[in-house]
Amino acid sequence: MKKVKQTKKDELRAEYKRSDFPGALVRGKYAKRMSESSNIIVLKPEVSEVFPNEEAVNTALLSLIKLAQKMAQRAKPSSRRANKLRAA
Repeated sequence: MKKVKQTKKDELRAEYKRSDFPGALVRGKYAKRMSESSNIIVLKPEVSEVFPNEEAVNTALLSLIKLAQKMAQRAKPSSRRANKLRAA
């Protein structure tokens, strides 16, 4: 059996012409939809170097939220404590 030569149709060309596309070209066709309902967040390069994946980012952020909540609770004096401080 002879092998059939495969053409390289799946590769990108260096340049494209408008006639290569069947319909009208629209710039930013999905931009509005992406800005309204997207959950994509772009990290700065310095941040993305530290966190290898989304799980690492989520873990770090969740622990930061818990820490901030604990610190906020400590910052609020209880009503008994506040009364003692006022009396002194």
